[in-house]
Amino acid sequence: MKKVERNELLGLAEYEQIRPQFLARIVGEKKVRRVLAGDEISLVFESHDTALFQIQEMLRTERITKEAAIQHEIETYNELVPGDAELSATMFVEIADAATRERRLVELAGLESKIALEVLGTKIAGRNETRGVLPDRTTAVHYVRFSLGKDLAAQLVARANAAEGAMFFLLEHPKLTLRKEIPAPTVRSLASDLAE
Repeated sequence: MKKVERNELLGLAEYEQIRPQFLARIVGEKKVRRVLAGDEISLVFESHDTALFQIQEMLRTERITKEAAIQHEIETYNELVPGDAELSATMFVEIADAATRERRLVELAGLESKIALEVLGTKIAGRNETRGVLPDRTTAVHYVRFSLGKDLAAQLVARANAAEGAMFFLLEHPKLTLRKEIPAPTVRSLASDLAE
């Protein structure tokens, strides 16, 4: 998948002009690409467009106009864009109560190494891309990549129209086990990414 390039970014004034339409489109895409995997876990599969949106929003929110700072945002968010025959996701541990969340983050230490996808019956271990992993706790946000390989990616693209049961999200931690089917519209969206 193509990384975000500098020439795609709009200046702050230009972005304000198109922001409502762009925001509506990205929110619609994220709805399809967001999976509630359990009571405490959700994930959003990333793409070129989700990264572009994050960069534009950071530039807008922080009023970033210096070229070095813009390049830093591009480099940071391009890390979310999946490579060839790869999927990437941002996974969230979502617990509203602060005390409960802190307790669970300690209980779920090592969670980042227990994430996988099952794609057409093949288990693909997630590769943790989260910085600052601690041995005695996990974090509330995880960046994960899944390398499918060209053959499996091609098989998923070919099966996109019959996506039921094609993909599952797996979490196999002693304190939290999940196996959640990825909905067919999400699988079709991801297959479209892989076909690029």
